[in-house]
Amino acid sequence: MNVSISTRDRHSARRSGLTKRVSARLFGIMLDRIDAGLASGSIEASLPDGTVCVLGGRGPGPNVLVTLHRWRALSRLAISGSVGWYEAWTVGEWSSPDPVPLFDLFMRNRVTLGQVARAGGMVRMAQRLRHALRSNSRTGARRNVIEHYDLGNEFYAQWLDPTMTYSSALFKGADFAEPLQGAQERKIGAILDRLALSPGQTMVEIGCGWGGLLGAAAARGIVATGLTLSPSQKKFGDQKLAGAATIALLDYRDLTGTYDGIASVEMVEAVGQKYWPDFLDAIANCLRPGGRAAIQFISIADDIFEYYAASADFIQTFIFPGGMLISESRFRALAEERGLAWTDQNDFGLHYAETLRRWRTSFDAAVEQGRLPANFDAQFVALWRFYLMYCEGGFRGGGIDVSQVTLIKQG
Repeated sequence: MNVSISTRDRHSARRSGLTKRVSARLFGIMLDRIDAGLASGSIEASLPDGTVCVLGGRGPGPNVLVTLHRWRALSRLAISGSVGWYEAWTVGEWSSPDPVPLFDLFMRNRVTLGQVARAGGMVRMAQRLRHALRSNSRTGARRNVIEHYDLGNEFYAQWLDPTMTYSSALFKGADFAEPLQGAQERKIGAILDRLALSPGQTMVEIGCGWGGLLGAAAARGIVATGLTLSPSQKKFGDQKLAGAATIALLDYRDLTGTYDGIASVEMVEAVGQKYWPDFLDAIANCLRPGGRAAIQFISIADDIFEYYAASADFIQTFIFPGGMLISESRFRALAEERGLAWTDQNDFGLHYAETLRRWRTSFDAAVEQGRLPANFDAQFVALWRFYLMYCEGGFRGGGIDVSQVTLIKQG
């Protein structure tokens, strides 16, 4: 009996050793692929077996420290991409003193890394199907907007600046020295300047948030109306504006009338590619001839758009259901097909990176001081910290950008 148990133990030990050796080889192959794909920057990785390796280091870029506490983190990354990498982070399978440079590194090496760290096969198909089921039909759009923006005005007020602006600021200089509120007011002013409206003229803002731009428009004497699908935002905006401008709970597809100008700040990312034509039809149909639309949008580089559009990343899965960053070239072509001339584009992605850094600092302070509403638990806080870091790294890496553009209706 003792001999039998001992023999079984020896066989088990051999199998265990073989499994570890096979696993080590497989993970080694993945690390080699990441190493080969890092044309810029480097990763110093502390591995679960106690060894340390350096990946990349061939060109200038972020130098990142990462500790892999469990090999399973790499399995999640290989199978589920950014979704799996987030899930591994939540259970402590990897850590970094600053994850932002890591997200920067992967974004700036997006082409050379190829399919490394991206979901594939059936997982990719399942992620895309789940995302498609949350598309922005009229019913779906209302549900998706409420899921994100109706987390509560009190929640957002704890870490946004006093203008309650939840989009990229436009800073005065490259040193990003000014307060966030001033940079947000500059962004709002830049959008209104693009419309070139005189007192008494009319404008509509598609996706008006908490009403900051509407208030600035009213101060210029513009007759302003905003559209939102968020009851919480409308309630806050109505109180803030006190009748100076109007907010309607209305889908942009149901917009009627003719306006001298139309504004939309980071709304189109919530639409989804399927509905880009509807969004641009609303602008083309409701803008007077010669009128201007000022759009601020977030785009993803065309060199990865096809893959991005065929899957669903961390943001789409956990933060913005139904959302999708735009392909500038595709969106621009649709606009021009509708007689909307694309003019005066200004790209300022690093301004968004700084905006996100400021938001995260304020968010962390709100958490530390216990100012978030009591219903937001530690898991939610961790999700939002990861979201803010993930987005900041993406803008720093250059694969996503934020831009303002003026569309002029021809004819």
